[in-house]
Amino acid sequence: MTIIAGDSGLQTSVLEDLGDARKYRRWLAELVLPHLGNHPLEIGSGLGDYAEEWIPHLTAMTASEAEPDRFAQLKARYHEHPTIAVRQLGLPSEPDREPRYSSVVSLNVLEHIPDDVGALRSMKGFVRPGGTVVAVAPAFPSAMSRFDRAIGHQRRYTRKTVTAAFEAAGLTVEIARYVNPLGLLTWYVSATALGMTPHNGLGLRLYDAAVIPVARFVDRIWAPFGQSVFVVARVPKSSGKRRGVPKPR
Repeated sequence: MTIIAGDSGLQTSVLEDLGDARKYRRWLAELVLPHLGNHPLEIGSGLGDYAEEWIPHLTAMTASEAEPDRFAQLKARYHEHPTIAVRQLGLPSEPDREPRYSSVVSLNVLEHIPDDVGALRSMKGFVRPGGTVVAVAPAFPSAMSRFDRAIGHQRRYTRKTVTAAFEAAGLTVEIARYVNPLGLLTWYVSATALGMTPHNGLGLRLYDAAVIPVARFVDRIWAPFGQSVFVVARVPKSSGKRRGVPKPR
């Protein structure tokens, strides 16, 4: 059974509010793009904004969403699209009979799933041997805020804890690094200390236009910590018999 923690109405509202954060969205989209291959599956596509960023670079991709209302909006947005297929999917779940995707990518999704290792095992099951599982997730438990809890974040990761989760799912971690150190500092002040909630408006647009380019530059030269952790892991080329979702113990 798929369980996504948090207030789904609040999650949708935040996705809509962050629609104007175009530079930030493009940053994450470009960060993961080299690792997607020729037909990625995105988990938790929400309203499909990241898929829109990838369209010019891909010949095929599949966007997916578990929450029914967001899935309906996603399906309507990409109805009969020549590049993007849409499916309703949540994790953990049974993989396809034959894995057909070059990669599975999730951006700020894994932290919502109580059984993150089970979700990663499912992701692995959707990917062809030798493909990748790619994720971006919030970093540093000390940055957990009231907003994190309200939106359903079960955890924030460190490089050590996210690597342990991927390896427990049978994946080989190739990259595990922090992203956006400047963003973590501003998050500590705005969300953790002051309890502010991200929302659309002049402040967000100014932050996206003026601060994100600086944050992206800083990230390229110095990122010993960050607002997020970025992971790329490899699916073994020969893993023996494929497994579905493990039975509850």
